[in-house]
Amino acid sequence: MTQWQKSSFSGPGDGNECVEVARSEASLLLRESDEPPRILTVGTSALAAMLRHLQVDASGSPR
Repeated sequence: MTQWQKSSFSGPGDGNECVEVARSEASLLLRESDEPPRILTVGTSALAAMLRHLQVDASGSPR
């Protein structure tokens, strides 16, 4: 059974406004709690690159 972990940035409670992550044998799984059947499979390097991209503000400077 897949064990999902809610993002710490999602806030308290069981609301449907959060990103969840889980580990599979070969990759990581991402989903939004409001659409649990829709799962994105990513490698660790791809997820790290996405997170770095999201941390850049509009001026192009890291936060």
